Amino acid sequence: MGSPREGGSGGHPEDDPAAGLAAKPAVRRRTTAAELSAPAWSDREAGMATAEYAIATLAAVAFAGLLAVVLGSDEVRSMLVSLIRSALTLG
Repeated sequence: MGSPREGGSGGHPEDDPAAGLAAKPAVRRRTTAAELSAPAWSDREAGMATAEYAIATLAAVAFAGLLAVVLGSDEVRSMLVSLIRSALTLG
């Protein structure tokens, strides 16, 4: 047996951490029929992100339309103009 400098264990099997460790074959589990027939989570929810974006976009458009109607009224416009004028004349 080789010396520790030569890459051996020095003649003592208990000094070699890999001694006695046999390579174990990988255990592979069988796939059941239920697993084969059920779609994966990503398959069942594939269109969810698109639907969520569509709903959020519709809500944003509706809010923008409401905001445009409110800000377009003469009452709100005069209130905003007076608020801006008073803010600019404070200093």
